[in-house]
Amino acid sequence: MSKLVIDMMGSDLGSLAAKEGVRLFSAAHPETTLVLVGKKEELADLTGYEVIDAPDVLKMDVGVLEVLRKKGSSLVKAVSAVALTGADGVISAGSTGAFLTAATLINKKIPGVLRPALVTAFPNLEGDGFATVLDVGASNANTAEELAQFGLMGTLYCQEVYGIEKPRVRLLSNGSEDGKGSPLGKEAFPLLKADKRLNFLGNIEASAVLKGQADVIVADGYSGNVMLKSLEGAAKGMSGLLKKAFMRNPLSKLSYLFVRGGLKALKDKMNPKKTGGALLIGVNAVVVKAHGNSDGEAFFHAIELADRLAKAGLVEKIAAGVANG
Repeated sequence: MSKLVIDMMGSDLGSLAAKEGVRLFSAAHPETTLVLVGKKEELADLTGYEVIDAPDVLKMDVGVLEVLRKKGSSLVKAVSAVALTGADGVISAGSTGAFLTAATLINKKIPGVLRPALVTAFPNLEGDGFATVLDVGASNANTAEELAQFGLMGTLYCQEVYGIEKPRVRLLSNGSEDGKGSPLGKEAFPLLKADKRLNFLGNIEASAVLKGQADVIVADGYSGNVMLKSLEGAAKGMSGLLKKAFMRNPLSKLSYLFVRGGLKALKDKMNPKKTGGALLIGVNAVVVKAHGNSDGEAFFHAIELADRLAKAGLVEKIAAGVANG
């Protein structure tokens, strides 16, 4: 059994997508209790749930310092409701900066965690599985000690989410050889290598992230976020180019019929809806940031990810792992 709080108002589609996701999730996981936070009148058609009325909605471009002053917003009320309702976690598709700030300040860091990290999954295009990357934007500056701890938290995450006994850990760098990297990376490398709890295999270039060469990829928040947005942009660009190529003339349209199965498989593998968004790891709750443009399917996967992590006791296992360091 687990209990989750959901910010119903934060996404680009408002409460419509969130309500569809809630319905899909409840049908698949009736044992999980959901607390819904948002405009009560908009959620009136959802029955059987505890609803916390929140008349205000934070804008996507809200300033970080303004977040906690908006105590009536659905996002802040949802984060605050974790402790108030005894919930295990919270999900929102609202402003990333606002959500991470509120979750860190209200739910607090796990004792011993140097800095929380935003975790997301990249698909392995040459096989099955995913590469877990952290940090991808919770902060813009990190220390070597924080990067080393990201390796541990990423390892614990992979063990619980994907069942990998000894996740392969690599450090994002501008070259795969030992000795390559930024000054920060060079300082973090020996710390990762010295931690016997990690299966650390050295550096990895961004060009190899999608090739299945690592289960955990450690990055500072700035570099990880740049890589994330670069890969997302490249994927969208390639999708557009393929569409144009197949629509060029009648023969190219006909050729599409022979390859559409393979293209659909590729699209499904690259579909961000399936990953359930990103996790803020290192705080005293399961905190899942759904994509801002989440539809019902994406919201369903975000809630399902939070539910799986709550039931696995990830927060407690991160706390134990850090304490044993």
